[in-house]
Amino acid sequence: MSEIKRSNSKAIVSLIMGVLSLFIPIIGIILGILGLIFASKSKQEMNLTGESGNGLVTAGKVCSIIGIILNVLMILIFMVFSYFVVNTDISTY
Repeated sequence: MSEIKRSNSKAIVSLIMGVLSLFIPIIGIILGILGLIFASKSKQEMNLTGESGNGLVTAGKVCSIIGIILNVLMILIFMVFSYFVVNTDISTY
């Protein structure tokens, strides 16, 4: 029988951080950066130990990058929206 390779635990953490960065606003930027860090560390470990998890690392990186981009865009849109709300001269009388 063939031996089953274990998945790298940092690859799993990278995927979890990447997915969470998609759904948690503002903190998602930090989670996305952590996901990228865990992905690079797990890739190095997998090369040394021969563990599996390349797909998890790739998915973690993609989710982390998309999460970072979405969170930055959300913050920029919020800043532009609040700028226009504050600088409009609408009187209530």
